[in-house]
Amino acid sequence: MKILVADDDSFFRNFYSTKLKENAHIVEVASDGVETLEKIKTFQPDILLLDIIMPNKDGFSVLTELKKDPLTASIPVLIFSTLGQEQDVEKAKSLGANGYINKSYFDFPKMLEKIVEIVKK
Repeated sequence: MKILVADDDSFFRNFYSTKLKENAHIVEVASDGVETLEKIKTFQPDILLLDIIMPNKDGFSVLTELKKDPLTASIPVLIFSTLGQEQDVEKAKSLGANGYINKSYFDFPKMLEKIVEIVKK
């Protein structure tokens, strides 16, 4: 599975890209919203793990642009953030996100289950 990890925090970006690669996934990373939009068109991932708070364009803006573009609208998006307030999660879902995971407070196997579940839909 091809996964794009979009996160401005280098620790999370490196940790999760390494863990996903160890599980035989093809992974690309992006460190801000603009880079995410560029990479998604060239890499064409099966799913995007998208942080909300990023420089240049936040996750909400990235999500809005992805869903407007017919070439990227069908790519599933899993919000991957430390923002856990209900209003943020609901806003992301209303913009087209397929789910939410708090990147700080969960175990990796559950994340993999959620990714597979979303991609298979």
